Amino acid sequence: MVVLRASGADDYNAEFQSACPGNSVLTLVVTSRDGANDPFVAEKLHNAHAIFIAGGDQSNYVKYWTGNAVQKEINEGVKRGVPIGGISAGLAVQSEFVFDSMLDTVTSPEALANPYDPHVTLVRDFLSIPILKSIITDSHFSQRQRMGRSLAFLARIVQDGWAPEAHGIGIDETTAVLVEADGRARVVGKNSAYFMTLDHRPEVCVDGKPLTLRHVKVVKLSARDTFDLNAWAATGGSSFEVNVVDGKMTSSAQP
Repeated sequence: MVVLRASGADDYNAEFQSACPGNSVLTLVVTSRDGANDPFVAEKLHNAHAIFIAGGDQSNYVKYWTGNAVQKEINEGVKRGVPIGGISAGLAVQSEFVFDSMLDTVTSPEALANPYDPHVTLVRDFLSIPILKSIITDSHFSQRQRMGRSLAFLARIVQDGWAPEAHGIGIDETTAVLVEADGRARVVGKNSAYFMTLDHRPEVCVDGKPLTLRHVKVVKLSARDTFDLNAWAATGGSSFEVNVVDGKMTSSAQP
C-alpha cells in the first residue's frame, strides 16, 4: 500500500500494518510539483496494490499533482483495478467534481449566501474514477454542518453547465462508503452518509445573491445500508427533500 500526503509524516503506516499484517506500507509526503514528478514517487505508485490519500489540504494535492506523474499513476492504477481510498481531503479529490479549497475552506452559511463567493473554488476531472462521474464528495459532513455548502456546490455545477444532473455524497466522521467498480456501495462505521441529487437548474444562482434551490433529493444511509451508484438507488435508509430559499435551508426531515 502507498499512502500519499502533502504534509505530516508516516502515521498511517503502523495502523495499516496492524490491520493488514504481513503487507508492506509506504508513505510518500509530496510537497511540491517537482516531488510529484520524481521517478521514485512514480515507480512506487506504479507498483502499488492499493493507494490511500491522507487528509490535510486538498488544494496542495490539486496544485502539486495536476499534470504530473502522481495524477497519471493514480489514474492508471484505477484502470488496473487498484483500490483507491482516502480520508477528509483525500476523499474530496476522488470525485469528478472537487471543491479544491484553493482559497481556504468555505462554510455552509457563506456558500448559501453567495454560491459564487471567491472561496467556492471548484475543479473537475482531477482524477478519473469512472464510477464517481457527475459526483462531488464532502467529508466531516454532519459534524461540520456541510449539507448547505454541498447544495451550493451542486447548484454551481448545474448552473455553470458542467453537468445537467449532479450528485453529492457527504460522509460523516468515523464512517466510510465502500464502492465497488460496478457501482455497488455499502456504508460502514458509526454514523451516516448522505446521497444527494440535483436534477434541475437552481432558481437563483448568481454572483452576489443568496441561493434559491428547491427539491433536492437526499437519501441518508447508515451502517449496513447499501447503494447502487449506477441506478442512484438505495436499499435501506431514509429519504427526504431539502430546499434553499434566499440562502436559508430547510428540510422535510431531520438530517
